[in-house]
Formats: sequence, structure tokens, C-alpha cells
Amino acid sequence: MSPASTVGFIGLGVMGEPICRNLVNKSGAAVIAFDLSQAALSRLRAEGAAIAGSVAEIIDKSEIVFLCLPSAKHVRSVFEGDGILKNIRTGQVVVDLGTSSVKLTRDFARQLQAKGARWADAPIARTRQAAQDGTLSVMVGATPELFARIEPLIRCFGTDVTNCGGVGARQVTKILNNMVLFETVNALAEAVAVAKRNGVDPALLLDTLSKGSADSFALRNHGIKAIVTGNFPERAFSTEYALKDLSYALELADDAGIKIRGAELIGKVLQEAIDAGSADAYFPVIAKHIGGGSKS
Repeated sequence: MSPASTVGFIGLGVMGEPICRNLVNKSGAAVIAFDLSQAALSRLRAEGAAIAGSVAEIIDKSEIVFLCLPSAKHVRSVFEGDGILKNIRTGQVVVDLGTSSVKLTRDFARQLQAKGARWADAPIARTRQAAQDGTLSVMVGATPELFARIEPLIRCFGTDVTNCGGVGARQVTKILNNMVLFETVNALAEAVAVAKRNGVDPALLLDTLSKGSADSFALRNHGIKAIVTGNFPERAFSTEYALKDLSYALELADDAGIKIRGAELIGKVLQEAIDAGSADAYFPVIAKHIGGGSKS
């Protein structure tokens, strides 16, 4: 049985559209969606979703609302004005699937709690293909009672679903996951660049590393599938988004009084790639700008 008769969904981008489609097809709930892209709305309507004309309409018609938006700025835009906070009712739940500022997440949660509603952070991990297949990893920041309520819906698009604790806990975990990923991808890009200059085939290098202590998810996916092939498409996780997520890690460290020099360095690397024209490209494109990948 679905934990809600009507589920709202805001944000039908690269990850949001397939996640929403999985909710439509698997949840047993009525799903109503909102986005600025009419093409995405049309595709979801064809799948069986209802279409809303505004954020306010989503809040009015839904018991649980999922957000899948690019950044904290976009989340704030739907939270304020004639949006979530103004229209929320007692008992409603908002679940944020994006990676956002921990401070902002906890602030939103406090404001909803004052109105008798609740906020859960549930940033998604893995790839666009995983979103399509319904095999995302989702770690949730919520009370046990709230987690029990939203978990059946999350399992429509996630196979690894874990409650990490209170609101904001999952944001911290996801932010640090991404920080480690970005630093690892930079190390792979540098290794490939040095290997090429010394006559070693990059594919052979990473295949060999994958069999030893340097193996990682990043190596097998970002390294072999992107850096070696020079495949850095747009409408994937962009360099600009990577720098945005990294900024949250730097903010956390600064608040804790910790200097994280590796993260500061990868921030400079990402910014250099953006300045060189790769803001919208899949973030392992940093390899291209140090001579590590194909010039495709």
C-alpha cells in the first residue's frame, strides 16, 4: 500500500524525470509533477502523471512532495514566495533529493516544523542510468517514524536506502562522498596524463590499477568510461554542479575550523575547467584540461 494517495514531484531534469517515472509506474499513488520544461511534462503526462501549473498547486494537491533540483538556489526559489512555506499544511512532508547546503537544509526543516510539516533530506547517488533503472543509492536524514513513512516511495527508485539520522545528516554524508569522488577523479586524470606522456596506454593503465589497491568505483566508471574514452557529455553531472557540491564541503570544513587542502585544490581545478569552457560538460572533463583525456 502506498504511504500517500497523492505524491508531488518538482524538478524533471536528468535525474528527476526518470525518478518521477519510476514513482508513477511503481508507487501505486497518484503522481502530480511540475517543471519549467514542457517537453519533460509532456513525457510524464504520457506515462500517467498529472501536471501542475505551479509549485503552489503541487503543495495543495499532495501529501508528500519530492524535490529534485540542481542546487540550493533552486530549492530556495520553490521554498519561498508563493511556494512551499506559504502553502504547506500540517502533516505534509517534503523530501529533498538534491545535494544542498546543510545550513539551508536545517533552516528549511525548522521552518516547516513550525507549521506542523516535516522536511527530509535524501540526496541521491549513482548515475543517470541508475535513476532510469530504479537502482539509486539513497541515504536519508529523517526521524525513524518519518523514514518509515517515506521509505516505500524511495524504494520505487532506489535499491540501497539507509537512514543516516536526523535532518541534515545525509547532506553531510553526500557532500563528503562527492568531495572524495572529485579528488579521486582528479588523481585518475593526473595518472592518465602522466601515463600517456610516458608511452603507457591509458586503458591498460586503468585496467591494471583496477586489479590492485588503487581500484575504485570512480576508476571503473569515471576513469575507464569517461577519462580514457574522452566521453564528457552535457546533461550529465557537470563541472559547474561539481564545483557547487564541493563548495558545500568547503563550507562544512570552514564551519568546523578545518583546512581541507585537497578539496581546495580540486576546487581550483574545477574552476579552471569552467573558465576553459567546460562548465556544462561531465565533470571528468577536467582530464582534458591537464592533457589526460582524448580531445574529442
